Amino acid sequence: QVQLVESGGGLVQPGGSLRLSCAASGSLFSTKIMGWYRQAPGKERELVAVITSDYSTNYADSVKGRFTISRDNVKKAVYLQMNSLKPEDTAVYYCNLRSRSGLDDYWGQGTQVTVSS
Repeated sequence: QVQLVESGGGLVQPGGSLRLSCAASGSLFSTKIMGWYRQAPGKERELVAVITSDYSTNYADSVKGRFTISRDNVKKAVYLQMNSLKPEDTAVYYCNLRSRSGLDDYWGQGTQVTVSS
């Protein structure tokens, strides 16, 4: 069984930065696709960024140039560095782990990010 634990959320002013972390349990972490998603009140959950086992990355257009996803396979962790935060980035951010086959698909409990002055 895989567990994902997010941390690093909080309240930040517009233009500020936050770094989210997600610690994973389980085996074969290095082979998994890791992603960050977010869900704002009244909206659907959306992809923010994803990083594959070969470190390829993909970002939502709304965060390109501001957010950076990275992973540390030794620590079994994935990170999301968020810079130049905007009020519209306010959401609950979720960490996701999945296998290429789709047989594994796990979610963390979420961490709240609020961007407000």
